[in-house]
Amino acid sequence: MKRAVTSTAVEIAGPAGRIEAALDDTGETATAVAVICHPHPLQLGTMQNKVVTTLARSFANLGATAVRFNFRGVGASAGGYADGEGERDDVLAVMHWSRARWPGLAVYLGGFSFGAAMALGVAARAEPRGLVTVAPPVTRLPADFEPPRCPWLLVHGSADDVVAAAPVIEWANSLPMPPRVALVDGVGHYFHGHLNVLGDAVTEFFGPDFGLKA
Repeated sequence: MKRAVTSTAVEIAGPAGRIEAALDDTGETATAVAVICHPHPLQLGTMQNKVVTTLARSFANLGATAVRFNFRGVGASAGGYADGEGERDDVLAVMHWSRARWPGLAVYLGGFSFGAAMALGVAARAEPRGLVTVAPPVTRLPADFEPPRCPWLLVHGSADDVVAAAPVIEWANSLPMPPRVALVDGVGHYFHGHLNVLGDAVTEFFGPDFGLKA
């Protein structure tokens, strides 16, 4: 049964200045942490995006505190758009902050669209317990990209007209440790009307081993 999730505003020190963030939880003691990254800052992407909040609520219902945050230059976050390089540094800063605030807890990482590429781009360095990428534009990965070594769920709509599903899935399946792919039939980039399917995929994939210590 899904529980009510509440949000608390926080500020995190980032490489470009303060990072605006929100902590989502059910009021229970956290058993894990999940850092969630939003879509493209120059295309109205924020931490309030519905796919982002769906990911956060899904992790919160598994027992985590979910940390949504605005990339530099978005909302009240300091700085300006940095073409992915600075945004990857933002992800690492939020991961570091989360581990310091909840020492000993497993930290998961996820994102949607641009945010999925940012999360994927740092996953090998950040070493999350698990990773979820929703419609990741893999052309935005850094030149020195290293594939993640953790359990990884890739969710994509088959009718995505922003990030085509087929080349992303072909690329992912070519990796030494490919992700679990959840291709949602007939669904577009923003999962309109199908956010519950996204939430269920996260719960099914991460649920059995969720909340273990780091």
